[in-house]
Amino acid sequence: MSFRVVRSSKFRHVYGQALKREQCYDNIRVSKSSWDSTFCAVNPKFLAIIVESAGGGAFIVLPHNKVGRIAADHPLVGGHKGPVLDIAWCPHNDNVIASGSEDCVVKVWQIPDGGLSRTLTEPVVDLVFHQRRVGLVLWHPSALNVLLTAGSDNQVVIWNVGTGEILVHIDSHPDIVYSACFNWDGAKLVTTCKDKKIRIYDPRTGELESEAMCHEGSKATRAIFLRHGLIFTTGFNRSSERQYSLRAPDALNEPIVMVELDTSNGVMFPLYDADTNLIYLCGKGDSVIRYFEVTPEPPFVHYINTFQTTEPQRGIGLMPKRGCDVTTCEVAKFYRMNNNGLCQVISMTVPRKSDLFQEDLYPDTLAEDAAISAEEWIDGKDADPITFSLKDRVSIVQGGYVSSSASKSLSVNKKVNILNKPRGGGGGSSGAASSSAGGGSYSSSANNNEASDAGPPAAVLSEKDLRSIQDEIRKLKAIIVKQENRIRALEAKVNAGNGDETDARNKNGSGSGSSAAASNVASDSKASESANDHVSTSAATAAAQEAD
Repeated sequence: MSFRVVRSSKFRHVYGQALKREQCYDNIRVSKSSWDSTFCAVNPKFLAIIVESAGGGAFIVLPHNKVGRIAADHPLVGGHKGPVLDIAWCPHNDNVIASGSEDCVVKVWQIPDGGLSRTLTEPVVDLVFHQRRVGLVLWHPSALNVLLTAGSDNQVVIWNVGTGEILVHIDSHPDIVYSACFNWDGAKLVTTCKDKKIRIYDPRTGELESEAMCHEGSKATRAIFLRHGLIFTTGFNRSSERQYSLRAPDALNEPIVMVELDTSNGVMFPLYDADTNLIYLCGKGDSVIRYFEVTPEPPFVHYINTFQTTEPQRGIGLMPKRGCDVTTCEVAKFYRMNNNGLCQVISMTVPRKSDLFQEDLYPDTLAEDAAISAEEWIDGKDADPITFSLKDRVSIVQGGYVSSSASKSLSVNKKVNILNKPRGGGGGSSGAASSSAGGGSYSSSANNNEASDAGPPAAVLSEKDLRSIQDEIRKLKAIIVKQENRIRALEAKVNAGNGDETDARNKNGSGSGSSAAASNVASDSKASESANDHVSTSAATAAAQEAD
C-alpha cells in the first residue's frame, strides 16, 4: 500500500484575491519605458507609480484611501528632465522617496502627509555623480539615510543622503548593473551584471569578495539576499528558458537549486517576505504570480501556488508587512499595474477560522526606525534591523499598522567649503558652496543660504523662523485674495446699478431715472471731492511737519 506524504506548512493554503475595481486605482498612465523595473513602490502610507509625462519624467504618489478613478490632472512628482526609471521608499521614513532617471540625477523627495495638492518639482536633495542614466536606487536596511545608486555608466555609488556625500564608490563592474541587494544587516552587497556574473562586495570598502557565473542567458538577471544568508537568483538559460536558483555565498559556483520554469520573455522580479520566507515571482508581461517557500529541507524551494489573472502586468509593488491587515490573516498585498491603466490590489491571505491575532503568521517584522546612523555604519558598525510585534501596535478598527511616531522630515546638513572666500568690497565674487567631496550636489529649502556679500557668512535660518515667514506669506496672500474679491463685488454692484438705471430710463422715459442717476453722480462727485480734500489736507500736514 502506497501513500503520499503531504509536506506540512502553514502557508500551504495561501490564496490570492483581487479587490473590487472600486477599491483599486484606475486611469493611471503607467510608464512605457523598456527599462526592466517594477515601476511601483508601496509603503503603509502611499502608493507611488512611474507614469508617462511630457517634457521630462514623473511619478504619481497616491494615499491609500484615494481609490477609484484618478483625475488626469492629478499632481505629480515631476522634477526630472528625463524619464524616471526606478523609485524606492525609505524604509525608515514613510514620507521620503528616492528616484533615478535618464537625466543621470538621483533625487530624494519629501511627500507631505495626505499626499500632494500640487505638482512637486523641488526635491530635498539632488545627488549628482553618474554620467549616464540611473536605473537602480536601493536603501540600506538598517542604517539611516544610506542610499545605493547604480547607472548605465557601470558605477555603483553609496550615498549619505543626510549630507549629500558619497560614502563608497564601486567601479569594478565591466557592464551595466542589473540588480543589487544588501543582506539582512547590510554588511554584504550582492549584484548582478550584464556580463552574466553575480558578485558579492563589502559595501563599506567596495572590495570584491567573490564572483561566479549567474545564469547563462543574455537577458537580465536578479539576485536577492535571504534573511538567513542564502542568495536567490532569477534569470535565463541559453535556450531563453526562465530559471531560478538558490546559492550559498561561499559557493556561488555551485547552486543548491537550479530550476527551469517556462519559456516566457519577461524578466522575473523576486519579491521576498523575510518574515515568512515566502518568495513571490512576478514576471513582466505575465498574468500570473507564483509563490514559493524556502525551507532548510530539500528541495529547499517549495512551490506553493499560482495566482492567475486575465491581464498581463506592466509593473508590481509589494506592501511591507506593516501595511497588511492582520485581522483577515493577510500575509502579503500586491499592487499590480495593467496595461489598461488599472492598478489592481491583490490580497494574499491564509484561511483561519479564529479572529484572534495569529502569532505564527506574524513574527516580529521590520519597524520604521533605523538601527544605526550612516556615520556609525561607514565606521564599521553592523546592526540587524529593528523589529517589533504587530500585535502591540494594531488598530482594531482599521486592522492595519498605526505608526506611533509623528511624521518625520528629512534634514540635509550642508557642509561649508573652507576654500570659499568672503566677497570683499573690491568687486570680487565668492564661489558657490561646494557639495560633497564625492561630487554630490544638492539643494535644500532649509539650507540654501550662501555666504554674505561682505564679511562672514550669514546665519542659517532655523525651522521656526522659516515657518513664521511662511505663515506671514500665507496671511498676505489671504489679504490680497480678500481685497480682490471685494473689488470684484463692488464693480459688479456698480455695473448692475448702471444697467438698472438704463433700463428704467428706456422703459419709462421719465425724468425720475435721470434724476436718480444724477443724484448718484453728484454723490459720487461729492465723495471724490471729499477724498481729494482729505488727501490734500494730509499732504499739507506732512509738508508742514517736514518744514518744522
